[in-house]
Amino acid sequence: MAVWFVFAVPIIVMVFALFMERVETRLRPGAVREDEVEAFLDNPRPDEVRALYGHGIGRALELFRLRNRRSRARARKIMNAPTMVIPVPPPLDRHR
Repeated sequence: MAVWFVFAVPIIVMVFALFMERVETRLRPGAVREDEVEAFLDNPRPDEVRALYGHGIGRALELFRLRNRRSRARARKIMNAPTMVIPVPPPLDRHR
């Protein structure tokens, strides 16, 4: 009987750990980080403040993240814009 107990307990603990890891990965995206809250409180927009008042910090941070994504995409678009390339003539052959 004790032999079954020796084999069953580690397997049960391993299954429980795998289950809790899955639960944790589903909860992680909803977590609010401290630096995000500080950045939000430093420069909020009126619609974000209304969302904070009406729906809580989750909705307000969602709007804040969306605004940050848009501004990063806009900056990336500016940085990747094609620039005018001026062709350089080949060097002159001076041996003639």
